[in-house]
Parts: sequence; C-alpha cells; structure tokens
Amino acid sequence: MKIELTINGERREADDVWEGESLLYALRERLGLPGSKNACEQGECGSCTVYLDGTPVCSCLVAAGQANGREVTTVEGLGSGEELHPVQQAFLEQGAVQCGFCTPGLIVSTHDLLQRNPQPSDPEIREALAGNLCRCTGYEKIMDAVRTAAAERAE
Repeated sequence: MKIELTINGERREADDVWEGESLLYALRERLGLPGSKNACEQGECGSCTVYLDGTPVCSCLVAAGQANGREVTTVEGLGSGEELHPVQQAFLEQGAVQCGFCTPGLIVSTHDLLQRNPQPSDPEIREALAGNLCRCTGYEKIMDAVRTAAAERAE
C-alpha cells in the first residue's frame, strides 16, 4: 500500500508499505528518518516517541497506514534547519546524551512537557518522562537538561 503524510512540515509518501508495518519502520527504513530509535517494539521504552497530529505516541505501536493523511513530527523536525531546538541544545549542554538510544524519545517527551507546562516541578518532570527508559544514566543529567530547557524558555 502507499501512504501519504506530512512529516516535519513536508509532504511525503512511501510505497510498498506492508499493512502491518509500524510507523517507526516506515519512518526509519522507507522515509530515511533514523532519529526515532527501535528499542523494544512494544511501547515500553519511549525511544521511538514522535508527535502524531500533535500528540506524542510510540511510533512502534502505530501502524503506518494509520498515519496516512496525518501529520508526524519527529525529533529531526523539532529544530529549524541546522539550528537545534532549545530542548535538544539543553540535552547536549548538560551531558544528557550518552549512548543516544533513548535521547530522541526523551527530547520529544520533554518538548511536549514544556509545551504544556513551561515551568514544571521535579515531580512533574519525572511523571512526564516516566514512559522513557534510559539504561545508561541515573537520570540526573536528563533532569538537568529539562530544567535548563525550561529556564531557557523563561528568559
């Protein structure tokens, strides 16, 4: 089947999409957007989080056909051109990027949190990121990155 969707503001299409194929697979393998990571394929880790019509979803749980005609924003689409989004920049500055596997999902989830709540408390940050698992850190640098991004927005 063929799907047509808007990805990061650009109209795109993919041919030969299998009916059971995930949006994650279509993004990475058919559309050349490797930012979202394939870690668990069960919606448990958050590494593949993208926006679907403005709502964060685990793209491994969304059938590619369900995205037909819809709008998807990936971690690649948060910045503008070569300029990183402030959330992406905060993750770099605070050393919250280690192996990088969880980072795209954490960045999208942080972006969503700060859209809804520009000055979250630590418990609110933990709650918002609870669906994102990281095996490399103790999460403190991730918390620092979220705090830094929130402070940047406040300036």
